Amino acid sequence: MKFVRASNKQFGIVVAITTGVVVFCGCKSGSSGAKSSKSNNASLSPEQSHQTMVEHLAEIAAASKTESTYFGSDRREKLLQQVESSKGKASARMLLTLGDAEMNLGMEKEAIAHFEQALGAVKEGDEKGVQRSDVLYWLGVGNLRLAETENCCAQNTPDSCILPIRGEGIHTRKDGSRKAMNYFSEVLQTTSRKSETHVRAKWLLNIAAMTLGEFPSSVPYSDRVDPDYFTSEVAFPRFKNISKKLGLNTFSCAGGAIVDDFDNDGDFDVAVSDSNPGGQLCFYRNRGEDGFVDETEAANLKGVLGGLNMVHTDFNNDGWLDIFVLRGGWFKDDGRHPNSLLRNNGDGTFTDITLRAGLAEVNYPTQTASWGDYDLDGDLDLYIGNERHREDPPSQLFRNNGDETFTDVAREAGVTNKRFAKAVIWGDYDGDRYPDLYVSNFGAKNRLYHNNGDGTFTDQAEELGVDGPKVSFPCWFWDMDNDGLLDLFVSSYAAKMDDVAADAMKFTLNTEKARLYKNTGKGFKDVASGMGVTRPSSPMGSNFGDLNGDGYLDFYLGTGWPDYDELMPNQMFVNQEGRRFVDVTMASGFGHLQKGHAIVFADLDQDGDQDVLEEMGGAYLGDRYYNACFENPGFGKHWLAIKLTGTKSNRAAIGARIHLEIEENGVTRSIYRHVNSGGTFGGNPFQQNIGLGKAEKIKFLEIEWPVSKGKQQFSDLDVNQTISITEGLDKISPISRE
Repeated sequence: MKFVRASNKQFGIVVAITTGVVVFCGCKSGSSGAKSSKSNNASLSPEQSHQTMVEHLAEIAAASKTESTYFGSDRREKLLQQVESSKGKASARMLLTLGDAEMNLGMEKEAIAHFEQALGAVKEGDEKGVQRSDVLYWLGVGNLRLAETENCCAQNTPDSCILPIRGEGIHTRKDGSRKAMNYFSEVLQTTSRKSETHVRAKWLLNIAAMTLGEFPSSVPYSDRVDPDYFTSEVAFPRFKNISKKLGLNTFSCAGGAIVDDFDNDGDFDVAVSDSNPGGQLCFYRNRGEDGFVDETEAANLKGVLGGLNMVHTDFNNDGWLDIFVLRGGWFKDDGRHPNSLLRNNGDGTFTDITLRAGLAEVNYPTQTASWGDYDLDGDLDLYIGNERHREDPPSQLFRNNGDETFTDVAREAGVTNKRFAKAVIWGDYDGDRYPDLYVSNFGAKNRLYHNNGDGTFTDQAEELGVDGPKVSFPCWFWDMDNDGLLDLFVSSYAAKMDDVAADAMKFTLNTEKARLYKNTGKGFKDVASGMGVTRPSSPMGSNFGDLNGDGYLDFYLGTGWPDYDELMPNQMFVNQEGRRFVDVTMASGFGHLQKGHAIVFADLDQDGDQDVLEEMGGAYLGDRYYNACFENPGFGKHWLAIKLTGTKSNRAAIGARIHLEIEENGVTRSIYRHVNSGGTFGGNPFQQNIGLGKAEKIKFLEIEWPVSKGKQQFSDLDVNQTISITEGLDKISPISRE
């Protein structure tokens, strides 16, 4: 088979093959991206589609090694040449810029050397030039991150980088953190207490001391973060990071994570991606007593590279869960990469059928998508939220044609958005069975597209008061208070490390906060402040689940910014009976300092409670880290796991509603769930693992299906079991747990 490529960095490639023409393209400014009902590449075989995509992804990966803003060496090489050609007269700013480029590539020692040169090149009294305190600050950052590389990365213990740092997280190679403390101390002596640099240096000084096991004793009282900050408001057991034990400690940049039963053997498998265009998507099959085994190559996924996020479902209703990989998020013009639809073949392998499905004809940078049956025809449609490159492109709504192809109908449906989308999620907030669509936009008002039931949508975000925050990122629909109505969480992505530090130091904060919109049945009301969701955070990955098995949904935020000096703890919030949330980050062991991305709540060991998998790593090569898996220590609560299978509704049962009625301590209460994969950055299993508190029996169970309008009802169920319910069959089938 002969391939002919046209070179065009912005608009992809054109590949001519013997059976047709494979087209990857961008989109002219202002185009809606709408296409005919059949893909230009529909004549391709699945194998041809897969092979062509693998070859194209390899080309993107090769180019990224030099050209990419995040992963390429070009910037560093050009700066290095400029410094060398200056013959020892390089400015402090040039040397700092070179050091920054080297830090981003993970070259801490080289960066430190150039920061030291910059210190010698600082011209005192030059108010417009680089200040000595700025160089000292970056010398502190460089040494602290070198200490991290020599300790947390080289050893990767269960306690590594978990705030408050203790036990095996204490550094054994102490030189880096010791030097960092000295530099940060000098910064504090030479800067105003109200300056951003001062606040950042104080925070990092305390972190450096903690890595040495010397907090708070070695930090002067005036520079010390109150030790009480590193405690939690309520007692909570500690979750241990067992990723290395399970073989799930992949080392990568930011990426996606999914947990579900991809081989239909009754236990959960794991897929993780890597935003680095050269990073291999990894697939881990659950082999029971043998643990998780890397079967990436056996699954035909070798060469499927890149991907900042992933979403999964059974898009063709064949009973096997498929994976959709999203690429190019934050990369702007460099990120017009095709996404990948990986069809599960039911034999342990996947095939990339993106081209023949019509999903790669117009490509924009993205990291968010959501599956939902917006037209209630029984198959799942796909909404992709796209990001800015030269301008804000249209987002895409791909209607499922029922034959493994899709048609973009975003313009006709009225959901092009034309804003910088960072998260999208389907949810039927008004109970009319038609899923509505929320779009979280970065730097612009968010949208709540109400589904009109006729193939069109109307944006009601402003009318319903849910168009904020202005700088937002992850979002999700959930029933946080078990009243049967879908509420809405929308994060803010405005806080930086100095905002988190200011909070720790009890300074006044003006940064934008998250929104927690309670569904009143007549509209929405922001209850974030009253429910304790007020701490500054900038989450990327995030998700929700029931940590302590009480039937109320908790949530975890994987925080951070791409900047190399940004260190802030990921945050865990526990729901207190739908009345408020409490921050248990420090007590629970979830306060990871590495940049957190995709998060999954799943019962990985099938003991009835939910563990948490977190894909770690930042945007740059130097910010790679090991994924974490936090094992639930158990709370002694009862549970029920429910696997739903749609027949008239989509087979994955997305959009189905579950209502449980239990009696606990003599009091009857309800628990509600709606089936989806959780939040917008990380994929929970579709099987719903529901905590029942101390209830000994389930009085009542009701399933409401989106398409058939039918309600299946069951009574007097035992607790602590996994069951299967199929739409239209009024029986419960127990599923044994090995």
